[in-house]
Amino acid sequence: MDVSPDTDFSSRHVISIVLGGGAGTRLFPLTKDRAKPAVPLAGKYRLVDIPISNCINSKLQRIFVLTQYQSSSLHRHIHASYRFDNFTNGFVEIMAAEQTQGDESWYQGTADAVRQNMQHFSSHPYEVVLILCGDQLYRANYQKLIMQHFQSGADVTVGTVPVQAEACHAFGIMEIDSDRKITRFVEKPKDPAVLETLKVEEPIRSTIKTEHPGDVFLASMGVYVFNRKALDESLENKDLTDFGKHIIPDMIKTHNVYSYVFQGYWEDIGTIRAFYDANLDLAAPVPKFNFFDAEAPIYSRARYLPASKVQRSDVDRAIIADGCIILESKLERCIVGVRSRIGEGTSIKDTVIMGLDYFETDAARAEAAERGEPRMGIGHNCSIESAIIDKNVRIGDNVKISPADKPKDMDGDNFYIRDGIVCIPKGAVLKDGTVI
Repeated sequence: MDVSPDTDFSSRHVISIVLGGGAGTRLFPLTKDRAKPAVPLAGKYRLVDIPISNCINSKLQRIFVLTQYQSSSLHRHIHASYRFDNFTNGFVEIMAAEQTQGDESWYQGTADAVRQNMQHFSSHPYEVVLILCGDQLYRANYQKLIMQHFQSGADVTVGTVPVQAEACHAFGIMEIDSDRKITRFVEKPKDPAVLETLKVEEPIRSTIKTEHPGDVFLASMGVYVFNRKALDESLENKDLTDFGKHIIPDMIKTHNVYSYVFQGYWEDIGTIRAFYDANLDLAAPVPKFNFFDAEAPIYSRARYLPASKVQRSDVDRAIIADGCIILESKLERCIVGVRSRIGEGTSIKDTVIMGLDYFETDAARAEAAERGEPRMGIGHNCSIESAIIDKNVRIGDNVKISPADKPKDMDGDNFYIRDGIVCIPKGAVLKDGTVI
């Protein structure tokens, strides 16, 4: 199609596909009972809200979310959050893995997930397909990505971010020419000699803004724009099941595959450490990611909760979501999720608290007491640091939680330590006086 700098790519040109991901083992135990995109973020959001909000803000309102693993909470969240009116053609549609007469297997990878749903996508008019991951934190205007895709004459455009050499082992790294056409793809390079050949050379290096001077490498974001015909061709070989590992390296040899260099904050929240650091950074005076951007808001479920109540507490660098009750406590660098309850005399530092799915009734509290369990939330005179407290946890009085003097990774009774962070799993019960 003909494009100009003011071309507005609307939903009639584009369908967007958000990949729900697999088991998310690197985010365990947060993914023990939920899909990776359903993991709570910043006190009141879910990870999947990021790509969906980016699409809506980019005027792309035909969105499919492909799910498979532990997807019930993700389905509930999407159904409760994203409903377009009858006067638009917009939708957020869940495509759960299904067995058919032609294929009884579940999704074998990102490309296979798209392949198995092509019959559903093909019932909609579109020229290009935007494919996104459901577990990254960034704000992007996809119109710019699609504009470059058409202007360059690409069959496929891969979203990339500049990274330093020490981060390359965790990503697929692209080599590009002076026109930003991708000439080589290396998955998670570790050999320094190979890495040296992949660095971005001048004059392109001078056009890429980074926080650090020196060599720059281009890592795949897991964001792709495919022409309709190119996507059909790439999926013909059923042995190629993953975009990053199979499809993109294969298409570099036969198609015009270009790099779109994303300039801005981007974080792959694929590990406990990355998730923890990205959340706590939001409590900084000037966070790297801005949830307060009025021009490109992040959308989520409307819960209609009361405002939070804080009584005689010392709070420093904290985000407190709706519906919380915090009584005579000390909070330092914390994320406090919806409906959280924190008792008197409790001190919490460097901790992500995901909150509760519902307010506990008096009858439910009485039943818990009969079972010898504390009420939902965090009790009195507790000390918690360097932790992630998942949803619906019951923490009694005088509980101490800290990773100090413990292995970097270990499994315990009602807790896990990953990357030096104590993780209390969803629904866990820690009785009075528990020490972790």
